[in-house]
Amino acid sequence: MIRLNDIRASMLLSLLMLSGCDESALDAAKNNEAPQADIAFYGDNIITLSEQSGPVNFVAVKDDTIIFVGQRNLWEGQADEVVNLGDSALLPGFIDAHGHISFHARVSAMANVSSPPVGPVEDINGLVAALKNYQASSALAEGNWLVGMGYDDSLLAEKRHPTTGDLDKVSASRPILLIHVSGHLAAVNSKALEIAGINENTPNPPGGVIRRWGNSQKPNGVLEETAGFAIQAFIKSTADTNEQIREGLLDYASYGITTAQDGASSLDDIRQLRSASSEKPFPIDVVSYQRIDQTYLGENSPPLPILGDYENGFRVGGVKMILDGSPQGKTAYLTQPYKVPPKGAAHDYRGYPIMPSESVDELFAKFIDAGVPILAHANGDAAADLFVNALQSSIDMANLPDHRTVMIHAQTVREDQLGLMAKMKAIPSFFSAHTFYWGDWHRDSVFGVERASRISPTASSLEKGIIFTLHNDAPIVPPDMIRLLWATTNRLTRSGQLLGQEQRISTLEAIKAITINAAYQYFEEDIKGTIDVGKQADLVILSKNPLAMPTTKLLDIKVERTIARGKTIFELDD
Repeated sequence: MIRLNDIRASMLLSLLMLSGCDESALDAAKNNEAPQADIAFYGDNIITLSEQSGPVNFVAVKDDTIIFVGQRNLWEGQADEVVNLGDSALLPGFIDAHGHISFHARVSAMANVSSPPVGPVEDINGLVAALKNYQASSALAEGNWLVGMGYDDSLLAEKRHPTTGDLDKVSASRPILLIHVSGHLAAVNSKALEIAGINENTPNPPGGVIRRWGNSQKPNGVLEETAGFAIQAFIKSTADTNEQIREGLLDYASYGITTAQDGASSLDDIRQLRSASSEKPFPIDVVSYQRIDQTYLGENSPPLPILGDYENGFRVGGVKMILDGSPQGKTAYLTQPYKVPPKGAAHDYRGYPIMPSESVDELFAKFIDAGVPILAHANGDAAADLFVNALQSSIDMANLPDHRTVMIHAQTVREDQLGLMAKMKAIPSFFSAHTFYWGDWHRDSVFGVERASRISPTASSLEKGIIFTLHNDAPIVPPDMIRLLWATTNRLTRSGQLLGQEQRISTLEAIKAITINAAYQYFEEDIKGTIDVGKQADLVILSKNPLAMPTTKLLDIKVERTIARGKTIFELDD
């Protein structure tokens, strides 16, 4: 005799299998039990990005896993909380394809010397005033460094870097370090130069430049690349770094980010991140990429980084190397000269590499052979040549490994280079917020119209079938994923001018670049990037459906709620 309950259970089992449900829900159906969810989302604006067919207006989550995706009338279970989305949209959580969460966390304790809209500084006098105000209000102990972040010579009225002459006005006895908005240059006062032992007899370090006054050898306080990185070693922090990291991660979550990156981590950074996550598990996932350079070559090189699964929300995912500098700082390595070279540079100045090509080739070969994922910073097209040539010589094209090597920034990557990257299945990760923040500067001073119009060539990559990602490089600019979508789809500069119309892409493709494509970049496409049954419950709720509005209106969208591993990490105040 067939029982009615058996028929109902059989029907429910069939419906769950058709709509998409995880094994626990299927087991509940077999046992004639209604599946139980912690939270469910209901609405007409659910953007799954999944290849699964069929309409979706209901998503259910249990613990840290998505257990149901489909139509609400097919859901026979219960949920502790049901969120009626209304006009809001549910999307996969945003994935930070490249950033520096450790650095971002530390910036909160630094003086803000950025220009609008990030900070208040518009000229050198304003910068000096901001530093004096910070010094007076922050109660710095005697002898402690005054550190500021974000000055931008391209936006200062004087169109120059601050020098010792400017910064000595703030203090002649306290060392001062200002980090350029690009992160690739620094400006220091005379006391900082004294502490670092930098004087007229100090040669330029490999991969860096100590700028000088006029035709003399006396340093003027502006330090490029490795010269600027070295001086940061003299700064000691007494802050609660673990707490700073947690606050930084919560700030990321307020932008809808559920996976963050710490690119170019030092060994100390990795130890700090592991310590902080052990003390209290991270609210969102963090993937670290250990910085490597020429010291990793030869018999006495440091050991390879230890890769692994997430523990307390943290894992090491690979290595990061830096091949050149910054286009806005005019240290990126180009094949053609800068439109306007830096002051004192020759008319044919093209920037410079951080490492020689032989070292790049050896490093690529070493880590490709070891199966360690590589991120390589390359802004200029000459640096992109270093990347492409090194990768090409490190892999067997006839038996292509699943390497997923990433070219970070790829600002001026050429069409021929993209063609080779497509064949090698390399991934460009574009810093496409550049079109807004520095588009005018790139067009008028850095590259000229033609080259500037094709920075971050997303449309070209799409046409070649390349999987690409997008990033903000926080804290270079805030980790604002909505502005990143807007910048990529509109390509409008600060002055409102269109820069490279032919490289604009659709909102859908831009969203894929910060979700499913970014998950692929991390080798995490099986657990993240789409709203699918069995995947990690990393979700974001936006105030409006980005696919149902003009791209020009994307900045009107607010992040209303961020859910990471099934838990609400951020919720917008009413």
